[in-house]
Amino acid sequence: MNERMHVRKAERIERSLGLLDVEAFEAVIEGAMLAGTHWFNVLLHRAGVAAENADAMHAEFLTAGIRRKVAVLMPGALAALDEIETLRTTHVRGDMPDGSAAARRALACLARLREEATKRSAA
Repeated sequence: MNERMHVRKAERIERSLGLLDVEAFEAVIEGAMLAGTHWFNVLLHRAGVAAENADAMHAEFLTAGIRRKVAVLMPGALAALDEIETLRTTHVRGDMPDGSAAARRALACLARLREEATKRSAA
């Protein structure tokens, strides 16, 4: 998928997220994961780390070499996506308390990913 397609999908998912209350924390966290992965792929493609036909589905499944490269090139984006993935495990698949706080945290991480992707596009 090319950058433009990732941006369109991320923006569409974010518009849908805007309709949800954080009390629907499972859907908010899942949506943040989906949109965040699109923003992350924008960054990977722009950095030349991943070809258009090689999208990352989850940061945790990157090869060790690619993950190290991403950690150097875009540590904030990697940390943000990793945090959303952790929240997804504990609050969507798990039963940890304070789901609405986790949803707010996931949205903050998503904003960081969007900011990184849009900042790099302006540079």
